[in-house]
Amino acid sequence: MRLRQTVHRGTILKILDAATRAPSSGNTQPWNSLLLAGTRWTGLRHAYEERFSKGVPGSPDLPAPQTMAPALQKRTDELKAARFESMGIERNHAAARHAMFERAHQFFGAPTVVYLCIDRTLTAWSIFDMGLLAQSIMLAAQQYGVDSAAAALLISYPDLIRAELEILEDVSILMGVALGYRDQQHPLNQYRSPRRPLQEVVRLKGLT
Repeated sequence: MRLRQTVHRGTILKILDAATRAPSSGNTQPWNSLLLAGTRWTGLRHAYEERFSKGVPGSPDLPAPQTMAPALQKRTDELKAARFESMGIERNHAAARHAMFERAHQFFGAPTVVYLCIDRTLTAWSIFDMGLLAQSIMLAAQQYGVDSAAAALLISYPDLIRAELEILEDVSILMGVALGYRDQQHPLNQYRSPRRPLQEVVRLKGLT
């Protein structure tokens, strides 16, 4: 997704106020959120671009899986291929593919990102709670007419984020949620990823 146009401060606060009503295990509410926008956001964007241009691999606090089950890997590969196709990029066009990833490291053009953070001592229970918060932010944003994109790419270089936002090492940066208004003309915003059919996902027992 490509995002643009600044979201009003009051709208963002309404989105986050609604989202923090998300449920959590034992009402622990383990989340911390940091909002980045404006001129400081520009500085981090440039730092990301520079590091990506040097070919530095990302090292997020929550590591990406190194392997996937074949069915999961197949869906991921199909998504990547379809996204390139939507942009008119051929599979063997390395320069165009690189340029697309470079633009992605500009954070989809989003004017604002909410970084979701959690204390490192907490367990997967709390990480599940953070997922609920992330989706609640995206649903609340939709309610207020704001578009969003949750992406691990937004946390590729946590050391840069820490330096910019003064985040301590005892806190993990789990996810970034970009907020803005979609560019309706951009090809990526015309593509919709497919979903597995319900009969493949759900097993009904006891229902008639």
